[in-house]
Amino acid sequence: MDDRGVDPERGDMPKRRLLAPPEFPAAIYHCYSRVVDGNFVLRFAEKERFVRLLREAAAFCGVRVLTFCVLDNHFHILVEVPARPAQLPGAEAILAKLEALTSRQDIQRLRGEIAALRSRGDAVGERDLLQRYWRRMWNLGEFMKMIKQRYSRWHNARHGRRGTLWEGRYHSVVVDGAGEACVTMAAYIDLNPVRAGIVRDPKDYRWCGYGEAVAGQGGAREGVGILAAAVRRGTVEGWKCSMATYRLHLYLEGNDRREKLGEDGRPTRGTTGREDALKVLAANGRLPMGQYLKCRVRYFHDGAVLGTLDFVEKVFRGRRDHFGPQRRDGARRMRGVEAELYAARDLRKSLFA
Repeated sequence: MDDRGVDPERGDMPKRRLLAPPEFPAAIYHCYSRVVDGNFVLRFAEKERFVRLLREAAAFCGVRVLTFCVLDNHFHILVEVPARPAQLPGAEAILAKLEALTSRQDIQRLRGEIAALRSRGDAVGERDLLQRYWRRMWNLGEFMKMIKQRYSRWHNARHGRRGTLWEGRYHSVVVDGAGEACVTMAAYIDLNPVRAGIVRDPKDYRWCGYGEAVAGQGGAREGVGILAAAVRRGTVEGWKCSMATYRLHLYLEGNDRREKLGEDGRPTRGTTGREDALKVLAANGRLPMGQYLKCRVRYFHDGAVLGTLDFVEKVFRGRRDHFGPQRRDGARRMRGVEAELYAARDLRKSLFA
């Protein structure tokens, strides 16, 4: 527990207060979390389990994973969280959701409680009971909590360890889903294994959204379809065309002649790295987005909000109390990149992590 009585392992709170404009019908977030001390403990079996739990949590919570990437010591998720619907699922629908989870504790107990309430005609009591499950749906904090808690329990049992697995609470950035920001963030996430020098092509990385989509996973292909529609400014395509559109986007945004090999015969991290980017910026130059994405850019982790000028200003007005009283506006142009993207935080130092 920290000094506020919050357990960081729960993962139900972002590292900073969440900027989620209530008037938006749906919100998209980039969420990121790291293993404590940066330990490289997520191997083949661990990543497989994490992805399984990610998909289960998304189905239960009613959110949509657009893409993701799980690496050896951290993960990224780009997730769309719909607004809470007017018609909430009934007891049978919730029980069906619980049956689909890997761990199905308490289902029989819940069935018994519902049957007892119905035998007494206690509709209010049944609604109060279901409320415990409704509050876990369409909620980013509960979605992240469910993933991190369930994975931590599995990981600790598998490895005979105890204690905190994740390094504090998760980071989150609100992302404009209507413009360039969403597909740029998606490319940044799917290119993680390329940026780390693990693979030359993101399709060859098993534990990212694009790699899953190429392998035929339905949820991943749905996410690519949404991202491809964003690239096409709203034009919806079949899945084959969507895959081609998004792949072209990845290569246009992330192209760095990734076929280049180092002296040891392994893929290098790319022709544009942090040091090269800093040299360009020092000369008052701006980087194409493709080169920008080759670095670990703090805007994608710490920008709080990412999108067009209007989008960031709208979030700023909707959450004015989250900013200091001297601040007059919300949008800050992303430094060092040619694209017209804005964030809610001006990163004057350490642009690249």
